[in-house]
Formats: sequence, C-alpha cells, structure tokens
Amino acid sequence: MARLNPEDYKLEFFKENGFLRKKCKIGKEDFWTLNQEFDTCQDAPDTEYWFNKISSINGLSVREAREKFINFFEKNGHTPIKPRPVVARWREDLYLTIASIVDFQPHVTSGLVPPPANPLVISQPSIRLEDIDNVGLTIGRHLTTFEMAAHHAFNYPDKKIYWKEETVRYAYEFFTKELKIPGDLLVFKESWWEGGGNAGPCFEVTVGGLELATLVFMMYKVENGKYTELPLKIVDTGYGVERMAWFTQKTPTAFKAIFGDALDKYRKILGVKEPPEKILWEAFKAAGRLEPEDPKSVKEFYERISRNTGYNYDEIKSYMELDARLYSLLDHSRTISLMLGDGIVPSNTGEGYLARLVIRRALKQLRFIRDDVSLSDLVEIQIKLWGKDFNQLIDNQNYIIDVIIDEEKKFKETLNRGIKLTLKTLKSGNINLEDLVKFYDSYGIPPEIIADEAKKKGVNIEIPINFYSIIASRHKAPTSVRKIEEKSKLPEDIISWAKGFKSTNLLFHQNPYAKSLTAKLLGKKGKYFILDSTLFYPTGGGQINDLGKVDICGKEYRIVDVEKVDDVVVHVADREIEEQCEDVYEEIDWIRRYRLMRHHTGTHLLMGALRRVLGDHVWQAGAEKTPEKGRLDITHYKLPSKEELREIERLANKVIDERRPINYLYMNRTEAENKYGFRLYQGGVPMTPTIRIIDIENWDTQACFGTHLNNTGEIGGLKITKVEKIQDGIVRFEYVAGTRVAEEMEKQENRIEEIEKVLESKQGEEVIRAKALKDENNELNNRIKAYRKLWEEQIGYTINSAPIINNIRVAFIEFPENDISYAREFLKKITYKNEDLLLGLLIKNNDKTFVEMAAGGKVRIDLGEISKKISNKLSGSGGGKGSYASLVINKSVKSEDLLNIVKEIL
Repeated sequence: MARLNPEDYKLEFFKENGFLRKKCKIGKEDFWTLNQEFDTCQDAPDTEYWFNKISSINGLSVREAREKFINFFEKNGHTPIKPRPVVARWREDLYLTIASIVDFQPHVTSGLVPPPANPLVISQPSIRLEDIDNVGLTIGRHLTTFEMAAHHAFNYPDKKIYWKEETVRYAYEFFTKELKIPGDLLVFKESWWEGGGNAGPCFEVTVGGLELATLVFMMYKVENGKYTELPLKIVDTGYGVERMAWFTQKTPTAFKAIFGDALDKYRKILGVKEPPEKILWEAFKAAGRLEPEDPKSVKEFYERISRNTGYNYDEIKSYMELDARLYSLLDHSRTISLMLGDGIVPSNTGEGYLARLVIRRALKQLRFIRDDVSLSDLVEIQIKLWGKDFNQLIDNQNYIIDVIIDEEKKFKETLNRGIKLTLKTLKSGNINLEDLVKFYDSYGIPPEIIADEAKKKGVNIEIPINFYSIIASRHKAPTSVRKIEEKSKLPEDIISWAKGFKSTNLLFHQNPYAKSLTAKLLGKKGKYFILDSTLFYPTGGGQINDLGKVDICGKEYRIVDVEKVDDVVVHVADREIEEQCEDVYEEIDWIRRYRLMRHHTGTHLLMGALRRVLGDHVWQAGAEKTPEKGRLDITHYKLPSKEELREIERLANKVIDERRPINYLYMNRTEAENKYGFRLYQGGVPMTPTIRIIDIENWDTQACFGTHLNNTGEIGGLKITKVEKIQDGIVRFEYVAGTRVAEEMEKQENRIEEIEKVLESKQGEEVIRAKALKDENNELNNRIKAYRKLWEEQIGYTINSAPIINNIRVAFIEFPENDISYAREFLKKITYKNEDLLLGLLIKNNDKTFVEMAAGGKVRIDLGEISKKISNKLSGSGGGKGSYASLVINKSVKSEDLLNIVKEIL
C-alpha cells in the first residue's frame, strides 16, 4: 500500500481550528483531534465502543438520518441524486453496487461523460457480502446491506469544484451542527484508499470507537504497482446512515436502531427471548475489539461478558450465538428484499448466485432457530418496513414472495439430496475446504449439513468461520469483463491494420432499407478491405453479419464475413483482392437482411411482452438473431405456463397489428438513463458518451447497435417455437417472425402427416387414435404388472428352497423378459429382503445369455470376482464390484450350469 507524504494531510482547516496531529499508541496511525487527552485514534479495535455516553441529537431513525444528511448538503449547494439499483446493471465488471462511487464508474470517473450534477449528494443502498459470516455477532459493525450517504465533487483540469479543505470542513460542520456531536470528540484519522484501479489519501472520521464516515480523495490511477496522477480528481465520501442512526439512538445493538419494532416481531415469531440488558451492554462495549473470524477472539469476547455480568460462559455463548442468528436473519432478509426488488433472479451464476447465497444462508439460520417458520413471512415484514423508502419492494412484492417460497422448496430438496451425497462422499475419505466449496457451488449443500451428517458417522469436519465470505469473495464479479460485442474472428495483424483507418460511415444505420451503393475503397490487405461507407452490418450485439457481393474493378467478390474493429468495419471477401480501384459497388443479400431485421425487432417486441406477463424482474441473459430464427434467454425462476405463453404471443402480435412506430434516438448517456433507466442495457453497456436507442413506442426501449424496422407491423407475425429452462434462473425462448412463421407451420404440417402414418389414422383423427393407443398401452402395462406380481410370488418359493452353501442361499433363475432395468430393480428389492441371498437372473437373447447378479447385506463375497470366474469358464465377459455384477455369455446357458459353477467356486 502506498502512502503520501505526511505533509499532504496537513490542512488549513486543522490549523485554523487548533487541531493537534497525534499518533495512535496502538495502531500507530496519525490522526487529527481537538482533544489533548486522546492517545488513540478512537476507532475499533484500538478503542472499545463508548459512543453511547457521547451527547448528540436524539434518536434519528435510518430515514431521518438519511434526510438530515441530504438536506444539509443540498443547503450547501449539492444537487440530490436518486440512488441506483443494488444490482450494477451499468457495469460490465461488477454484479452488485458496493458503494456510491460505483454509480459513476466507469463512464463518469473515466471522463467519458459528465456527472449528472456537480457537486452532488446521494444516499446509495449498497451490498457487500465479503463479511457475511460476521453479521450478527459484532452487533451491527458488519451488515450485508447498508446505505452509503455521500457527497461527490468531480474536479476537472479546467474546473475545480472543491477538494480536501472543503470536504473535511463539511464533515466537521455536519457532525457538530446537524448531529450535535462535540467537536473535541471527533477524530480525523489519516489513511489510504485503493480500489478498482484508483487510489488516493483519505480521512476516516471516528468518534467513541465508531467510524461514521470516510473521506476519500481519488487522484491516482494504479497500474502494475505504479501511481499516475489523474486529470479528473474526485471527492469520494461515504457516511454510514445506519451508523448515524445507531449513534444517535444509543441502543446496545445497531439492529435495534435500524429495524426498531421489526426486531421485536422477529423475536416473537421465532421465539427468541431478548438477553438481559446488562449482557447486551457488555457485548456493546466489547464488540469493537472483537475479531469475529478469530476463534480465540470470539472466546475472549464471551469470557469478558461472562466475567463482567456474572453469567457463566455457556449461558453467554448460548445467548450471543442465538441472537447473532436472529440479527443475521434481520440483515439478510432486508438484503434479499432489495436484491429481488431490483430484479435479481436467484440462479447458479452471476448476481443470481449471490442472491441465492444470501437466501440459503438465511434459510440455514432459520433452520437452526425455528424450522417451522417461513422465510417469506420474515421478508414480508421487511417489505412493509422499507417499502416507503424503496418503492420497488412494494411494486415487486408478489415476485419477491413467490421467489422466496420457490427457493425454500428448492433448499429442502437440496438438503435431502445433500445428505445422501454426503454419506456417499464420507465413505471415500476426508472432506476438505475445496470439497465443501464444491458441494455448495455444485449442489447448494451448506457445510453445516455436511458436518452434521459426518458427526453422526464419527467424522469431525472443520468449517471455516468465514466460509460464506469465502464463497461471496469468489463470486463478487465476473471472472472476466463481460463484452458487448462478440470476440472478433479477424487475425491480429488485420485488427492492428484496421486501427489505422478513420471511422467507417455506417449507412446501415442511416438507412437500413438501402440494398446497394457505391463507396470508396480506403485500403485492402489480401481478402480483407475497408470502405469509407458501408451497408454491410458487422457481427455484434447478438446479430450476425450481412452477406452479399461487391464489384471491384469489374470483378465480383462474395462477402463471407464482416467484422468491426472499434469504429472501422472490415469486409472479408471469398478470395484475395488483386485490383485497386477507387469505387466499389456494394450489394447486400436483402432477403437475408430483412429476415434479420424482423427477428431483431421481434426480440425487442418479445422482451416487452415477457416483462408485462412474467414481471419486471425479466432481463436479457443472452440473445442471437439469425435469418432462420431468433433466440432470447431471460432471467426467470420457472418455466412459463401454457396460459402465460399464449398471453405473451397474444400481446406481441397485438403490437404487430397496431403498427407502432419504431424510433431511432441518439441521446446523451445521462439524459437517456434518467429518462429510460438501466433497462436500456439489455445487451450490454456501450462505452460511448452518446447512446443509440431503439424505441418501440410505449412498449420497449433499449440501447442497441442492430438493424431494425420502421414499425412493428413489418414484423408480420411472431410465433414462439420452443421454450426451455437452460439453467437454474434462465429460460430460453426461440421464435420466428414474418414469412418464417409460414415456413415453420409447414414443418409442423409435415410432422402431423408423419404422425398420421405412424398411427394409421385419417387426417383430423390423430388425437382420437393416439388416445386409443394410450388406453391400450395402459391396459397392457396393467397386465404386465399383474403377471410380474404372480411371477415374483412363484420366485419366492424357489428362493426359499434354494441350496445353502457356506451360509449363503444361492439361486439362478431364468428371467421371462428382456427388460434388464426391471431385472435389476427386482434384484435390488429381493436381496434387500433376503440378506443371505445370492441371486442371478438369466436373460436369453438370441444366442447370448445375459446374467445379472446381486447379493444381500450378509453375503461377504465380491460378485465382481465371481463374475470373472464364470466368464473364464464359459468364455464370457463382464464385471462388477461388491454386491452387484453382470456378464454376457456368447451362448445359451442353463440356470443349473451357473448354479453348479458357483457351488464349485464357493
């Protein structure tokens, strides 16, 4: 970690007001204070909590603390900005909004676009899961969701707003005048901040052991350990709204200050009694110095509370562990509400994985407290509590509750599956951390469940205290930055060559209906060439490139590929271009292009219908448009019903009939986001200050590079041809538009004709004939079951009279069917009931004999070895292990022959 020269922390503000610069006797950090007696920086863990004894304004709720902060900075010339969602839709490299500065990365912080206001003030709900295991035990120091109130100033080389002096002065005035904290108890601790490739000095504002704010001065870019000064210098502050509420309410835990009556409701529903007040206050004092990931520190925490309250250690441990689970449920259920309210769909990937992580950790805590309570009931309390602050919770309440009920069901199924898998794995050896991570990632099995099952088998498994934090850290961001455009298929030398040309004039945007034109040849290299203007659409945005032909010096070339390098379009011909002419005639394959336009516009049309029928949580998770069909992958937690699919199609085709206009807009990014929100970014986030927007009037609006129609009527019609769940939380739709609908119907007609032939039915009578065959098949199956039952009864007599060799009953029986799966099922059932039985079933098939063998639990013989010895004697082949084996003999064999061989072996 780099540090600036200590002189860079010396401010005129400190000098004017008589602040002293001191060094913390414990942590050795430098800090500024008006208090001559302070010898520590007043921050945990160097100082235990004592802010409950510090005077301040009384009892601010979270909402009141937020409003007081915003009002103060608005009065001081800052424009209030609406907070963004907790899922960072505008970022390609991050799933969740972890701080207020994330709202302005990378587009504002890189200088690409101006901020929405300068200076500005915001209170941004943020989610950080890296410390999820610590939530609860530290009584409020750790939260997965918190509001970061912040004021930001963006200082350009030609326009300074304000910097260190003003930022520190604002903090001092806010805390002393608005929160009424004595100025001599405020401490400004010198520190250094780094994150996201940027860095800068900062002050941490602490009082009574609690850090209330961090004041960062982002001024460096960090690359390969080197610090380069940025032209754009940013004031990046963060004030803890929940901490301000806790500080002013003077409650022993932050959870009481944040959640108020909701905490009491949780206690009543879950049957968790409040610990005695003196235990809570002793925990309050000790919590600042608690290192929750260190077992020794946790033990000392319990011992101190026990020593100072008179309760024995086990009582304290029981109280604190149960309350920690309760607090984490309060915290997690709020986080879940915000995640789902902003449209996250739980899944096994991306932000959906993180939502499921929080849900399952909450369900795990609930299971240990009271497993007959539904998590959805607890989340509903949070929706009512925070709905006024975050409207999306009320708007999406039905979705939130439905998803949690669905996730609870999946969790119970996971536990049942997990117990079986755990028992199987325990047989093969020990389970380490990576095994636990794999079980959780692949199967969703919490490590505590594995540990419980292992304990029953006498195996002890150590679970890291920070297990869920480890998981969250591994999944907090994409492993590589998500790309808007597909990876270029061009060779590296061609990409480098193309970067030397000026931007191509994109005529497919100016007039997507143009079929041909004459352009200027700017350069060629082998079969690659670049024009000043082009009608050929390059692969990108889920739409494949145009095909067609060009005429160069009187010679015709087929265009086999079109790619984009930055703003330059590279055309790929079917062979090397030898001629050099100024003018080139272009002609695209219009029928192919028009089908692509129909399918691409159809994708936007379908997205609008999906959101209206399935809900606002629907987001694009992938798309592809070809001349043959369109494909759209969306986030959704279950397969749509037949009724929902009909309604989706009905709405889409209704909009087609309405011939709604399709508008092509070019807008400033900030203006576009303010007007349309982040739903613009369905297919990715373009790194441009101006965004091209495709707007289907009053239906769907997206940032999009593709080619589109002028009105919805031109789509002609839309038919969904296939719907499937491709992974948990992702549903795939395939569809056709325009004339492809008729072609698809022709395929269906041909299938029906084929079915007619197979069923030997007349046209229109296929269903009647199929039902008759089904009834006939059901009757045959019932007869087979009856015959099998009779056969099994007869076999029972044979087994009872089977010879006993070395305490093993041995029987070989000719099986009357060719159904090997039924044979195996029967073997499993009969040997389970008869533990001393070795049974073989012979299945004759032409000149071959298939033998399936199984043994009961008391038969201590490896049937794999028996199978090998039989194979050697009868020139067969086969294998097995333990209590099951199978073999194939290339001739007809009698059951008596096999019985005699096994007798000899035994």
